[in-house]
Order: sequence, then C-alpha cells, then structure tokens
Amino acid sequence: MENIYTICGMCTVRCPAMARVENGRIVSLQGNPHVSAMSGGLCPRGSAGKALVADNERPQTPLIREGARGEGRWRRVSWDEALDYTCDRLKSVIAEHGERTVAMTDRGGPFRDMHRALLRGIGSPNYCNHDGSCARNVQHANLSLTGLGRKDVVYDYAHARHVVLQTRNIFEAVDVQEVNTLMKSLDKGCRLSVIDIRANISSTKAHDFFMVRPGSDYAFNLAVIHVLLKDRLYDARYAARYIEGMDALKSFIEPYTPEWSETETGVDADRLRDFTHRLAAAAPAVIWHPGWMTARYRHSFYVCRSIYIINALLGAYGTKGGLPLTNTPKDVGRKGLKKFMDLYPAPKEKRADGVGWRYPHFDKGPGMAHLMYKAMETDDPYPVKAYIAYRHDPLMGFPDPDHLKRIFDRLDLLVSVTFSWSDTAWYSDVVLPLSTYLERECVLACKNTLRPYFFRRQRAVEPCYDTRADWQIVGGLARRLGLPQLDYENVNDIWRFQLEGTGVTIEDFDATGLVPLCDAPVYRDRDNLKFKTPSGKIEMVSENLESNGIASLMPYTPVERPSQGMFRLTFGRCAMHTQGHTVNNPLLFEQVPENVLWINIDAAGQLGIEDGERVAVSQNGYSDTIVAKVTDAIHPEAVFLLHGFGHTLPVESRAKGKGLADNKFMQGGLDLWDPAGGAVALQEHFVSVHKVQEENVALARAI
Repeated sequence: MENIYTICGMCTVRCPAMARVENGRIVSLQGNPHVSAMSGGLCPRGSAGKALVADNERPQTPLIREGARGEGRWRRVSWDEALDYTCDRLKSVIAEHGERTVAMTDRGGPFRDMHRALLRGIGSPNYCNHDGSCARNVQHANLSLTGLGRKDVVYDYAHARHVVLQTRNIFEAVDVQEVNTLMKSLDKGCRLSVIDIRANISSTKAHDFFMVRPGSDYAFNLAVIHVLLKDRLYDARYAARYIEGMDALKSFIEPYTPEWSETETGVDADRLRDFTHRLAAAAPAVIWHPGWMTARYRHSFYVCRSIYIINALLGAYGTKGGLPLTNTPKDVGRKGLKKFMDLYPAPKEKRADGVGWRYPHFDKGPGMAHLMYKAMETDDPYPVKAYIAYRHDPLMGFPDPDHLKRIFDRLDLLVSVTFSWSDTAWYSDVVLPLSTYLERECVLACKNTLRPYFFRRQRAVEPCYDTRADWQIVGGLARRLGLPQLDYENVNDIWRFQLEGTGVTIEDFDATGLVPLCDAPVYRDRDNLKFKTPSGKIEMVSENLESNGIASLMPYTPVERPSQGMFRLTFGRCAMHTQGHTVNNPLLFEQVPENVLWINIDAAGQLGIEDGERVAVSQNGYSDTIVAKVTDAIHPEAVFLLHGFGHTLPVESRAKGKGLADNKFMQGGLDLWDPAGGAVALQEHFVSVHKVQEENVALARAI
C-alpha cells in the first residue's frame, strides 16, 4: 500500500488530500493527515474523486467537431492531430486578426501559471477567470478600502469570538479546513450569526439567524454601521490610527437607522440593535465574512464594502481572531516559486473586456469574462475570434446560455480543455481531455496564509483513458506555437525550474506533500499595519472610485420587489455538488440526483401547490418543470434551487433531464452587472410558478 499526497480537484477549494494506492488502484481517499484542520476527512465531493476516475461518461480521447456546433458529432483523433489542428487554427486567427484576438478563461486557482504563460507567450492580454460570476465584488470592495485583495486577509476562525456569515454558506459550500476550524471554535464559545434569505445548513448551527428580504442585505449592514457609530461601539483608537474618512462615513450613515432598516429587510429593529451590541462586545476578534459568490444584485459591491467597513470599525483588520494579513514567502524571509509567466513580457495591448482602460477602477488580474463575451459579440474594441475555455463552462456558469451560444457562433475557434463533459465542451470545435486530478500532476503552487507553504499535486494512478495532464497539453500547444520555454518532457524538470533559488527541493515534498516556509503562524504587529492605499489607511472614500464616477458610499435604493405571482429566482450550493460538473458523478448523483424548488409555504398555499408536487417555472415564454419543496424556511418573495442541474447532453446519462437550469431563466443577464464591482447580477431575475398536472409535464418542458 502506497500513500500518495495530492490536492483534491473536485471544487475550487483544493484541499490537501491523500490517496491510498495498491497495485495501481485507488483504495481510498482522505484528507492529508499531516494537516491538522483536515482531521483526516474530505467533503462528499472529495470522497467521490475515485468515481470520477472510473467514470466512462467523460471525454476519453481528443475530439474534433464534425457538423454544426452543439450537434454532438465528433471525430476521435490522436493527440498529435488534435494539437496540430488547434494550433493551425490559432495561427490562422492570429495571421488574419492578430494575437490580441485569442482569449482564454479558466476557473482560477493555484495551478494556472503555465497556461496563463501560454496565452502571454502568444501575445494576448485576454485572460479571464470565472470570477465575474463569483467573487469580483469582494475583491474590488476590499481593494477600494485597503488596497488589499480579498485573499490578502485571512479568516482566523480558530481565535474568533463572533463570526457572521452573509453570502457565505460555510457548511454547504464547504472548505473542510474552515468548517473543522469553525466547529472547534464554536465548541469553545465563539458565537455564530447568519444573514440569508433562507434557513440554510449554516443557519441551523447559528446563535442568531436573520431572514432578510432578498436584495436588502445592504440595508441591514448600513443599520449595523449606524448603531456602531451612534452608540459608540466602534474601536475609536483603532479608527483614529487606521481609518481615513470617518467624518464622511458618519454623515452618510445618519439616516440609516435600525427602524428604517426594518422597513426594507423585515428584521426587527431591536433584534438588529441587540445583535450589533453583541458583535461589538466580541471585538476585535470578529469575522464578518464578505462573501464567496457575491455576483447577486446590482449593488452587491456595496454589500461587500459595507461588510469590510464593519470589520474595520471593529478593529478586525490585522487582528488575531479577525482578519489578520496574509503572509507571502517574502513576508517570512523566503523566496517564492519561479513563475512561467515571467518568461514573457506582459502584452501592451489593451484588454478586450475594457478592464484597466474603459473601466479603470477594476482590477486587471482576471478581468471580466462577461465583458469579454460582449467584445466577441460587438467587435468592440476589436474582434475576439479564438477562445480556449480551460476547465471552465460559461454556458452553465453565466446567464442566458442561448445568447452566449449566439456569441460563440461568431468565433473562428472554440477549444475546451476539460476532464468532464460540459455544455461548453459539447459546443466546442475541439475537446482536449484533461486527466482527472488523481491521474495528473500539476505545477507546484504556494498557499499564502499565516504560515505560507508550497504544495504539490502528485499523480496517484495512470490515466484510464487517452487523457493528459495540464503541463502536457500546454507543452504540446507551446511546441507547435513556437514557445519552447513551456515544452517539457518531464514534470520533475518543471518543478526544478519553479524551485530555483527557494532553498526547497523536490524531495522535500515526499514526506507530507507540503513544505512550510516558516515554523509557526506569523501575525503582523497590529500597531504597525500598512495598507496599500494612497493614505496608507483604510479609506472610507476611495479616490479610485470617485475619480471614475463611482460613489464610495452609495445611498440605499429600495430593492425591486416581485409583482403579483412572481418570485425572485435565487440559487446556491450544497455539500454534495460543485456547480454543474459533479452532477453526473456516479456517487454524487446517487446522493442528490436533481434539484428542487424551495417555495414559501404561504406563497405555495395561495397557488395551490403542495410539497413534492411538480410545478412549472416560467419567464418570458420559457418554461421548465421541477419538484416543489414547500417550506417556511425561505422568504416569501423568493424561490431557491441548487445550481448546476438541468443537463441535456446525451453523453451524461445520469444527469440528463434531471432538475432545472437556473441560468436559462436569466434572459438578458449578460448585460445586467454591478457597475461598481463588475460582477454579473445573477439574482435580479423574476419567475412565475404554477402547478402542473403530470400529464402536462412533457408539454411544459417543450414550451
């Protein structure tokens, strides 16, 4: 029996894991036992990685499309033919339109260096990740206050005295280390509060649960700030030292009383006031989480920004038990990994999505994919004609997939690099099958945290099918595109390149899969914090925002409420699935085979809908059916369902026809986005719900 240390690939958290392998077969999977917060465990998705390897319903060989896009007619080809074909088409696009017309998106994460270097080597600035449909609002909110990105602070659950979860469902969108650490902290007396439109799993473990009207989170937060200032509950010493613009904040917040908030949120004013006093009593060891998937409302940026303001007022930034600052290798006196991206100069051409020039207040790093799609559609500022979707399924992850397909029809080349079938892969010209995470190695990566460390994903078993690792696919493309610096025959040579000058060797990973860069967690001196803003402080008024016509402190606008018979469509996650790409997993499908529609018991009663009945959900002439979950655990103005269902591909026999796809009810959604934070507004869509007879289900699906 051999223990192989790897990194889970079943979601974007990427937990440290260990595979037990015997005779070339995976016997079991567990969390890396050398990481205390893993406690030896993985979440259900991580445990189902073994089933992903054995699944015969995933791409097994390179494929080139025949017939029309989406028709499902494929020609199985060798890797040489697939890579030759892809690169010949890329060269044709570049020759006709220029290097800048090639684009790439991915799902982010730590293993991006080589494929991002490939795009930079080609000469295109048009890299985006999925974050425009996830956490861009969080990133931009923190940047606007502190100059720090969202990952430049750590959530120190181990030492927190009060944790607030708002747009963060920690016990369903699971990070195993965070969950285990928070549970231990709760056992030691930490208080947990949850703010949501429905009673999720996290709320069942909370001391306080506030069910707010959908879209009214900003009103709740403004009232909390009001109480903190009015009742002098904030950390005045900390504010005097580190906060710039307190007078502007005090003037702005004056009208937003708890009584005013009650009319918007439905939360009792006295309960909000009592909650705020409890929160302040635990300061500065408090964490109000700014959210994960915050691509929700037109003003979600300000929800995130108000959360960070509350953390600042309570002195949580840079504080043990709050939001201490992240350490990079440099911060602990070590050298970081050598980057492949540094082998090529950054392209000077402006980005097609407008980030950095048309929208100078946005962070250029991962860009905005939905704005890049707009450039594909309009040729403004220039055409985008070749697109590589690298482990990314925008047809499932972004709104209005029919609109996106029409945009993709303007492309000369659409390539999907993927380990599972997806709507985007099915619509592509070329499918380059990626080995599953248990069948591949990746570039080394660094986790920046209180105790930063390097980590390695190892191959646990050989690939079942004719699939390849990331570095092999990138190398094959690079060789044909005249970029030999990215072409490697051996992964060890890649790792040696990355480790040059770090003082770390490949062998150092063998014992645990991880190499810590310091002996213990390092907390910065709270009395000597430095923020990356013009003033060096936490700025209530951002020069970057104001100079670009964006208000730093945005007055509240009442949320749109659904008309009679309509509901705001909301969605989220469960612990069993990661968006759409795990729904066809044999083990996970057995646990949650389809989504259901949460609908408030009173609203359902008015429509004559009973629990477990099938209902039709409709918007603008489009309709589909789903089973209703009638409950008092959701706000009456909203309906809710798990994201990632409603698959239609014939190659996914388990997932096909199960449940409902929420993004198909977001017509026009690509043009609906938050102008301050940049993310799409995925929960600003309204649907009608009505009961259907079983004999009419087939008709309802066809409408």
